[in-house]
Amino acid sequence: MKLYEKLADEIGEAVRRGVFAAGERIPSVRQSSQQHGVSIKTVLHAYALLEGRGLIETRPQSGYFVREPAAAPQNERELAAPPAPASEVDVSRLVLSTLRSIRAHDAVPLGSPYPDPTLFPWRRINQYANAIARRHSSWNLIDDLPPGNPELIRQIARRYAENGVPVDPDEIIITLGATEAINLSLQAVAKPGDTVVVESPTYYAMLHAIERLGMRAIAVATHPTEGIDIEVLAQIIGEQKIAACMVMPNFQNPLGFQMPDERKKQLVDLLTGHDIPVIENDVYQELYFGEARPTTLKNFDTKGLVLHCASFSKSLTASYRIGWAMPGRYRPQVEKLKFLNTLTTPSVPQVAVADYLRQDGYDRHLRHVRKLYRQQARLMSAMVLRFFPSGTRISSPQGGYVLWVQMPERVDSMRLYQAALARGITVGPGYMFSTRNDFRYFIRLNYSYPWTAQTEAALRTLGGLVAEMA
Repeated sequence: MKLYEKLADEIGEAVRRGVFAAGERIPSVRQSSQQHGVSIKTVLHAYALLEGRGLIETRPQSGYFVREPAAAPQNERELAAPPAPASEVDVSRLVLSTLRSIRAHDAVPLGSPYPDPTLFPWRRINQYANAIARRHSSWNLIDDLPPGNPELIRQIARRYAENGVPVDPDEIIITLGATEAINLSLQAVAKPGDTVVVESPTYYAMLHAIERLGMRAIAVATHPTEGIDIEVLAQIIGEQKIAACMVMPNFQNPLGFQMPDERKKQLVDLLTGHDIPVIENDVYQELYFGEARPTTLKNFDTKGLVLHCASFSKSLTASYRIGWAMPGRYRPQVEKLKFLNTLTTPSVPQVAVADYLRQDGYDRHLRHVRKLYRQQARLMSAMVLRFFPSGTRISSPQGGYVLWVQMPERVDSMRLYQAALARGITVGPGYMFSTRNDFRYFIRLNYSYPWTAQTEAALRTLGGLVAEMA
């Protein structure tokens, strides 16, 4: 190998490892000549070779710079079809361990399931709560029995009406977050031993609810832009008894897609034809990147078979745990189960959130959050494609705050999780999103937190770890 080729290989490797970032200036010809103890002619030959390889470029009167990578072709960015199932894993134990590690290690929270709390107007909501507490003495400030605080219910119904979803306020039941709404809905439509269809991958809270109630989950492959495979679902329904279906049509966690309206209608029509209820988890409904809030399955429900669940935990305040269910024909059962399970939802948080919705700028707050998430989704997507090795694919979130990353098949997400944690970084290993080992080489990343130099360094480190494992 000639001297200039050796120098070119050395600098090229530094570029590939991220020592010199895209758009960054590399040492001048004179500097490289001095640093490497070679002639200026040798450096010029080496730089010409690197230009030919597409790694660097010359800028007149400025020097040599690392070339910005070309945009990945669409087929490189798109996620592949879900892999075949393998051995089962204990999802609940893995999720708990992951959440504990995020808290205990004070790590970069790329693996966090929660949005950045600093974006919430919690000070303003707390002011409402304190004012309510001062207005009422402790002996007459009682919790609202189900269905919940009437003013909060009215405000929720008003928001749906403003977005084109016809809602009867009498259908709404206030719950302790969307998780309770999902659990109550599942209890209302199925019993231990029943079979429930879920998406694959799916949000692990769905799997927890099924496991806790002693039911059996069947995972149906879910397209990264179209949603659950309705044709496969129809085949399963024809072969065995299905008690219910659980889906996230809008900004699904972890894929982030928005199910097209025609697919939503097809899904509801299929399930209605077989009299099968569907539990719709719509917790990210307000965090859309488009011009208007998307439709829900509830828009297409004609028989009361859609049990719609949502909350303010992802968009307004997580600490108050205010969610709700609109259970259609199952409303009496859900209301009774709410009373039997937790009796009430605390009154002060309900009234405080209702006051905020009525008097403050919720829509202004949401516009700010949506804009920020949209920008950070693009930024994280670009950084993952830049720092992770060839063969990496990513989702295209249409809302929410998580990115689903498919890595080369040799990479094990649990090994990556452990190696990253040792370096003060968390990720969401793909194992959490299935009852089986279906997503071994996938991870979920959270982009809601402020973009900092620490965040970029963490992604660069992750990319290096993935490259080593691949």
